[in-house]
Amino acid sequence: MPSTLILTIMGPDRPGLVEALARALAGHGANWMESRMACLGNQFTGILMVSVPFENVVALEHDLGDLRAKGLRVSVDTVAAAAIAPKRTIRLELTGQDRPGIVQEVAETLVGSGISIEELDTRCESAPWSGEMLFHARALLSAPHELDVDELIGRFESIANELMVEITLHELTSARPSGR
Repeated sequence: MPSTLILTIMGPDRPGLVEALARALAGHGANWMESRMACLGNQFTGILMVSVPFENVVALEHDLGDLRAKGLRVSVDTVAAAAIAPKRTIRLELTGQDRPGIVQEVAETLVGSGISIEELDTRCESAPWSGEMLFHARALLSAPHELDVDELIGRFESIANELMVEITLHELTSARPSGR
């Protein structure tokens, strides 16, 4: 039975970091399943989910530790199979004049509805017509199946008015876990 691992990686950006990581994984029969990686502030950062034969986990963890010599810090966590169950996915998009507290208000509304943030991408840029800073956010959310999406939209309409931002929500999937 394979083990599912989540790797968190970080180090000064330079060519060859992903190749070194991929070589270590392939050397232990690990399957690269899903990842998010980026360079932020000249630091390479990422999170990666892999499936690896159970008997190779300890040796893989040892080899991942050896990547420190190449400047890459890697932490490893094991994921329970139940944690990878089907989920209900909602996309959130937000645009508005930048100010402190936007992410906190949105996150507070999400946690109050039992919603987890799967992905969050944010950026600030100058508005073309005025030069004011605009804040943009896109998020993929994992929601409980019993969530009333219309009620959630109502909550977000209320905070959108307070924050003076535009928020849109789109349900992407609503697959229910099997009863087995």
